[in-house]
Amino acid sequence: MEYKMFQVRPGRNIRLKKIDPGYSLGHKDEVWAKTKLLKYTQKLSLLQYKLYAEKRHSLLICLQGMDAAGKDGVIRHVFSAMNPQGTRVCAFKVPTEEERSHDFLWRVEKQVPAKGEIAIFNRSHYEDVLAARVHKLVAKELWSERYDCINNFEKNLSESGTHILKFFLHISPGEQLARFKQRLDDPQRQWKISEADYAERQCWDKYMRAFEDVFSRTSTAYAPWYIIPADHKWFRNLLISKIIVDELESMEMQLPPVQVDIAAIRRKYHKAQKSR
Repeated sequence: MEYKMFQVRPGRNIRLKKIDPGYSLGHKDEVWAKTKLLKYTQKLSLLQYKLYAEKRHSLLICLQGMDAAGKDGVIRHVFSAMNPQGTRVCAFKVPTEEERSHDFLWRVEKQVPAKGEIAIFNRSHYEDVLAARVHKLVAKELWSERYDCINNFEKNLSESGTHILKFFLHISPGEQLARFKQRLDDPQRQWKISEADYAERQCWDKYMRAFEDVFSRTSTAYAPWYIIPADHKWFRNLLISKIIVDELESMEMQLPPVQVDIAAIRRKYHKAQKSR
């Protein structure tokens, strides 16, 4: 599947209104897509095993998008096959009093993946140039300086062996409203809806402009942004899983060499079996 067209080239100016959230590369067969997704998740399981065993690289995945864009859905469907021992999901909500007393990256730096680990950020340090900007939580002079801080932070991670993938789940206002209604109608999901979700819709255009600046200022060769059409959940999951598989395969990971005498251990095993 071709996916480079969804990657934001460094310095490129993006206009989200020109990108169709319902685009699916011509694929219309949801059954086919789910079958393909299963194959990718099986590959992800094997690749994560190698990543964890080799402990030479790590992977940081950032998920951003408007409410109901599908961040939780991606985590549930794409990463379900991974071993929790080597995978962490971090959700960045409104900063606590302690977090506000430090610089904006302080709480993020504590959650970056260790060697052999995959960390998935459900929202991320980008909230500090998105929500902070849209709702004027800090002065423009402050949030406008954060792009360079973020780039330097991600560059340092990359140079230490962390691969970074950043996904913007691009949903249309109409699809978001439809998903809100599904939550309202489903008692199992009503807990996810709030009045704030509808209030944020009033800021849609402001958020889109903020995201566009994020893409042009922070999509780099070492930490690229991908704009993922997210109106079709099955295509969203398929595309993201393909990108992650290819990124992990690019690491050319190998299982660590055996450090013990396998033949000797096998002889002890057979001896123990005979003595039972």
